[in-house]
Amino acid sequence: MAQGLVCTAEKRHVGWPGFGTTPSDPRIRGIDDLVARVAAGIVQPTALIAQSMGGVVALRVALAKPDLVTHLVLAATSGGIDVAGLGGEDWRPAFLAANPSLPRWFSTNQEDLSPRLATLAMPVLLLWGDADPISPVAVGERLAALLPNTDLHVVPGGDHDLAETHAAALAPLIDAHLAKMAGCTAP
Repeated sequence: MAQGLVCTAEKRHVGWPGFGTTPSDPRIRGIDDLVARVAAGIVQPTALIAQSMGGVVALRVALAKPDLVTHLVLAATSGGIDVAGLGGEDWRPAFLAANPSLPRWFSTNQEDLSPRLATLAMPVLLLWGDADPISPVAVGERLAALLPNTDLHVVPGGDHDLAETHAAALAPLIDAHLAKMAGCTAP
């Protein structure tokens, strides 16, 4: 959760197995396995914060556990919709060429969650950069139209790494969004 919140909930980071410092796990062979792992760990009201492909996982978990996922914060994600049809560049070839040792399973998911997103009633904060070639603002706008309880915030000059590069500007937005969750208060 963002710095500055006082919450009773546990804070936990879920990394992609085989990426960065997260060790590989032979049980994770695809996005379905990762969604199942994250969903199994949610046993109490939970807010999910995710960026890029993590947003697809977060939305699928929210669809699987709508009574326990209380809030979503999604940054620069495809959200399980057609990004190419909305002007997004395909990141996969260049990324896979630059990272040949990373697992390939994460890059094969191209499901369409559009028909199911209207069932998600929890508050959703969408964070987008207006300079993101991978997930352009049109993707955030489409997600905002599909999700019934959404606030879209566009960061001028933000690219696909906006959660890292604009963290100081985004933290207060995330704090305010999560403060609406039971058990949290803004300091």
